Amino acid sequence: MELLHKYFPDLSKDQVEKFKRLEELYKDWNLKINVVSRKDIDELYLRHVLHSLGIAKVQSFYPGADILDVGTGGGFPGIPLAILFPETNFHLVDSIGKKIKVVEEVSTGLDLQNVKITNARVEEVGGKYDFIVSRAVASMPTFVHWTKGKIAKKSSHELKNGILYLKGGDLSEELQPYKTVSIYELSGYFEEDFFDTKKVVHLPLKFKG
Repeated sequence: MELLHKYFPDLSKDQVEKFKRLEELYKDWNLKINVVSRKDIDELYLRHVLHSLGIAKVQSFYPGADILDVGTGGGFPGIPLAILFPETNFHLVDSIGKKIKVVEEVSTGLDLQNVKITNARVEEVGGKYDFIVSRAVASMPTFVHWTKGKIAKKSSHELKNGILYLKGGDLSEELQPYKTVSIYELSGYFEEDFFDTKKVVHLPLKFKG
């Protein structure tokens, strides 16, 4: 929690309570259905919560905006973002049922009214979204293919509607086809060593390939 206070000092009392409760819920559910590795569960705030919130350092989501979290796994980045932006709508999708079960239980335990959860492949999900977020579930070309047609055309945020992708390592080859992509180094926002190679990649809807 100290990490969250360090980088997000303006959290409301309700948000602080939810972020505290989040750890209890994940530790409890991880004993039943393993969705987070043992090492990661001990560093949940650093490796999962703060990492997810790296997206918020790049773009704050507005009230009423619609965000799709593809391949949410145990609920990242969607659940931490939903706590941070309680008036933004989040749709968390994963094709693996046991992971979605954990997401549902954590979301219910936190009483998150702004979260919708679907057990499906993203190709089966309808609707249009301001942003599609994810944590490195596939290479960018594959991800772009999966999410085609799901981004709303009208932008209302500082960044143009599109994909906000948490990735690590050398992305030069993978992102070479995309001329309008922007890369934000998370080490510019967070000083912990974990973030040295971590990035947020923004690919706007009307990207030039």
